[in-house]
Amino acid sequence: MTSAPPVITRFAPSPTGHLHIGGARTALFCWAYARRMGGHFTLRIEDTDQARSSDESARGIMEDLAWLGIEWDEGPTHVYNGRTIGGDPRNVGPFFQARRVHLYNQYLRKLVEIGRAYPAFESSEELEAKRKIAVAAKQTYRYDRAAYHAIPTPAERLKRMDSGEPHVLRFLAPSHELIVPDQVLGDIKIPAGELDDFVIRKADGFPTYHFAVVVDDETMGITHVMRAQEHLYNTPRHVALQQALSFRTPAYAHMPLIFNMDASKMSKRDKAKVARLTLKNAIQKDASLTPAALATKLSIEEPAVADFLAAENDRLDIAEAVARVFKINLPEIEVADFRQAGYLPEAITNFISLLGWSPGVKSADGKDLERFDIGFLSQNFAIERIGKTNAKFDRVKLASFDAQLIAEMSDAELVKRLKTWCAEFRPEVTRKLSDDQLTMLAAALKPRCKVLSDIVNVASFALVGDNDYTFDPAAVAKVLKAAPKEGQPSALTILTDMKSGLESLEDFSPAAIDALIHSYAESKALKMGDVAQPLRIAITGSTVSPPLGVTLAVLGKPSTLARLSRGIAQC
Repeated sequence: MTSAPPVITRFAPSPTGHLHIGGARTALFCWAYARRMGGHFTLRIEDTDQARSSDESARGIMEDLAWLGIEWDEGPTHVYNGRTIGGDPRNVGPFFQARRVHLYNQYLRKLVEIGRAYPAFESSEELEAKRKIAVAAKQTYRYDRAAYHAIPTPAERLKRMDSGEPHVLRFLAPSHELIVPDQVLGDIKIPAGELDDFVIRKADGFPTYHFAVVVDDETMGITHVMRAQEHLYNTPRHVALQQALSFRTPAYAHMPLIFNMDASKMSKRDKAKVARLTLKNAIQKDASLTPAALATKLSIEEPAVADFLAAENDRLDIAEAVARVFKINLPEIEVADFRQAGYLPEAITNFISLLGWSPGVKSADGKDLERFDIGFLSQNFAIERIGKTNAKFDRVKLASFDAQLIAEMSDAELVKRLKTWCAEFRPEVTRKLSDDQLTMLAAALKPRCKVLSDIVNVASFALVGDNDYTFDPAAVAKVLKAAPKEGQPSALTILTDMKSGLESLEDFSPAAIDALIHSYAESKALKMGDVAQPLRIAITGSTVSPPLGVTLAVLGKPSTLARLSRGIAQC
């Protein structure tokens, strides 16, 4: 009795951009299943689309996976935090499809030899003419096998192929019913004759996705293919090719799609939608914002801006320019977006693991377990617990997961994470602030921050020079210039007194500063807010800052006194 082969899963992204959060979920599930079953997780880069693929995107995808803790057992090598991930222990590489063309050509030729594929020499203009005739007749266009019938034997087809005449290769689709076995959706039956003779090698000599993926899954020994349901339409083609080539059919598991909370599909176009709505709202408020004016404002060519407004394009560079100029946040869609926003990888893997899957375990309070780490997932993941219905991406829930992790961290660990994030996205923070300053800020802000960037955003007052921060005019008018309540000192008096007190304070720690403010407020029969708000506006320019003792301590005595002088001048 032969034993079952080891489980080998794969994640096979196309390097045409950043890693989508849905792709990250696919990779996570493939990784978790391989770990639980004691198998291998393979990373393969599907770069046969030479016009759109790039090495930079491939590196970015690998960096995002490594950051999430989704490490591949075999695949392209990538160095992350001093460690090398990947390799080829089973000698099944290379793992970039563009480097495997010689292998694909062997199997392509085999299909032609056995009469299951044939070259087609029509030009794109000829095919387009046939499509137009079908459309005019209100029929769905299907290739008519003209090239197959024109050259009757495999030997003649190979001879003309080898002559160098431009052509594509088409697969001779089967005439029988196909059954796609799926471990999530059950068996899916494809009626006889439903598949067309699709292209399996393009005119540029590169195989199409459908052909390359089938050859790679076979030659790399992939036993389980887990991917989103949007790929379900492709699977009958893959099964048909597997049968024609006498390949195994892996176990398929098509997972539910990820949707926004409004039931729209979560996609990169969401960024363009938000930016477009921002522009339209701005135009309603200001009629002078014509496409020409917006083009100048955004530093984008006018025709492109006009097309963007008309939803004729969804260019990411325009959306990003709108976000920068109009100071809005675009929705996070790719893993890189979440990294830049300051999310923790543990929060993301925890959250996305619940998108279409549940552990089936109760927590101590009797509710379904939701918070767990990637180790728990690798020990408990089961394909049977993948649901069939689409998942909704609840950003509020993700933020709460991240906030809980931040709140539970030690100050030292939080500062370590914060410094790592700042080194990549806000290097000026660690240049400006010392570890002691960061520790004070992290400890004070930890209970109210959802993501790491919240700490930096709230601490922005400390990142500018003492003469470079601006005063909020409304806050100055309401607090600093306002007439004092009867029997109470003015803001000018409070700031002058506090400057004198702080100047004499030897221990400039948060606790000592808070004690001084409390003592002053009690001595003048004032509420804490009556003292704190003038101080806060004077030293930060606004009514929002970390706790006042921390704010002043982070600035230090010289900066605090200098800023108080600026605040006094505003009274």
